[in-house]
Amino acid sequence: MAPGEERPLVARVFAELADGQFHSGEDLAAALGVSRSAVWKAVKSLRDLGATLHAVRNRGYRLARSSEPLAADRILEAVASDVRERVRDVAVVWSVSSTNTVLLSRPNPPNGCCEVMLAEYQTAGRGRRGRVWLAPPGGSICLSLSWTFRDVPADLGSLGLVIGVCELRALRELGLAEAKLKWPNDVLVADRKLGGVLIELRAESAGPACVVIGIGLNVALGAALLERIADTGIVPTDLATAGLEQPSRNLVVGRVVASCIRGLLEFEREGLRPFIEEWRDADALRGRMVEVRDAGGDIARGLARGVDLHGALLVETVDEGLKRFISGDVSVRAS
Repeated sequence: MAPGEERPLVARVFAELADGQFHSGEDLAAALGVSRSAVWKAVKSLRDLGATLHAVRNRGYRLARSSEPLAADRILEAVASDVRERVRDVAVVWSVSSTNTVLLSRPNPPNGCCEVMLAEYQTAGRGRRGRVWLAPPGGSICLSLSWTFRDVPADLGSLGLVIGVCELRALRELGLAEAKLKWPNDVLVADRKLGGVLIELRAESAGPACVVIGIGLNVALGAALLERIADTGIVPTDLATAGLEQPSRNLVVGRVVASCIRGLLEFEREGLRPFIEEWRDADALRGRMVEVRDAGGDIARGLARGVDLHGALLVETVDEGLKRFISGDVSVRAS
């Protein structure tokens, strides 16, 4: 939270319940200096936001799963010392429309430094092409990072692939070796979506370019929300299901931020080339039959042949031979 900012009651109740233990309404009311009715309303608000809570007579309320609250100081401590000085600010808020939108409204950070913003809940969280990103309090990471390039990199369109590799590096440091990458910007485990990236650019006709990198990672969504997301046509997973049973969200954020900073510095110097082999090794589509829908709605089907040195997807089609895509939605199809 920003210094001096009063947390809403729902955030304070969430923090009390974050240990995953039962807390009676009476004890919560006393600890927070509010009425039991106010506690009940806050619990209802948490449920409405997607959190899974249990309520048991004579025992009280508890979150279905313990969840470490996000904290700016703990995140900064988890950022590796070699890049920590490049983090100009870390802000954690309870609720915001979109962390990307907020950072896009701010002045550019200095070259070589970043600003980081996280929210426990986004009222208008977005994925690619304006899709809604479902992320309940405590169950996910909604992270945005702003970065200013002195000059617009030649391979700026491939930045999503670079950030994917940075995420992969961080996840492997945390012990998750099975993660893969799906063009253009998804992180998968066993063909299930673990997270995604949304990059937005604010550039002037002459001068620096600022990018805001939005990263969503599922941490522990719970069975009900996993099923709800699956109903939208996206098959999801989370870190808990993938094998990190009690992931520290602050540690995950710190590792991801550090990896992204290192990657952005490398990308600014050398472009996509230092990342391409890692991306190809983790390519979840290569050698599979896919269907690509481009921005104009045109559909192409064929065999995915990986990405080129500019980050474009290569698809070998029956009728038109090898086609190159710089954007689009991809789905795997049966052979």
